[in-house]
Amino acid sequence: MSDAPDTTLAVVSLGSNIEPRAQRLADALAALAAIPRTRVVKASSVRETEPVDVPEEFRGQRFLNQVVVCETALEAHDFLHRLQAIETEQGRVRGPVRNVPRTIDLDLVAFGDLVLDEPELTLPHPRARERAFVMEPLAEVLPGFVFPG
Repeated sequence: MSDAPDTTLAVVSLGSNIEPRAQRLADALAALAAIPRTRVVKASSVRETEPVDVPEEFRGQRFLNQVVVCETALEAHDFLHRLQAIETEQGRVRGPVRNVPRTIDLDLVAFGDLVLDEPELTLPHPRARERAFVMEPLAEVLPGFVFPG
């Protein structure tokens, strides 16, 4: 799956629905590229999408979404923590209500062939296959991708 035997292909879904959305995605992509022992391999085009599973009052706020494929020598939990740090640096605030507007959302969709079901990390992402905003850009950058497990 990867060019180098000591690296893993990581699939990351990016999303933002708080302006400046496009700049937030660009900043997140740059931050992904700056993760140590990691390189961005491919990035999909950016798509504007309808919100999914959001509270009623936020249904009019459209997202910009993108999928990025990285090669990393980090292990899955370390990579996840780097993604969460990027979210925090970009002003992401997590609260008790799920799927509210966010400056940036970085979801680890898949990490090589790893299959996990832990409180902190489930791989592959449990809802990715149900979401066109993940599957369409994923097909653009990795045609024929098959989720592990």
